[in-house]
Amino acid sequence: MSKVKKNIYEILRGGFLINDSAFRNWRMIFFIVALLLIMISSAHSSDKKVLQVSELNKLKRELRAEYIDTQTTLMRMKMESNIRQKAEKRGLQPSEVPPKRIRVVNNE
Repeated sequence: MSKVKKNIYEILRGGFLINDSAFRNWRMIFFIVALLLIMISSAHSSDKKVLQVSELNKLKRELRAEYIDTQTTLMRMKMESNIRQKAEKRGLQPSEVPPKRIRVVNNE
């Protein structure tokens, strides 16, 4: 058997885990597994944050549409013609005489 085949066979058989220098190999394997677990948890965390950001953007668009709709309704309610109609329903009519300006002169 050639040396390359022998090394591949030894790796597949797991001989590097049970030989004399196995403690060093196990430490490296545990280190790599810990790094992989950290990487996986980080990926899941970032996915959750991306979903949260998209939900917040959707909520922001909905609230902005509601704000614009409310602002439009308010503008219509503040129109002079609308106020006149509501005043006439209550029996109020616009004044025939324009208002006069009062001036206060303070001589001290």
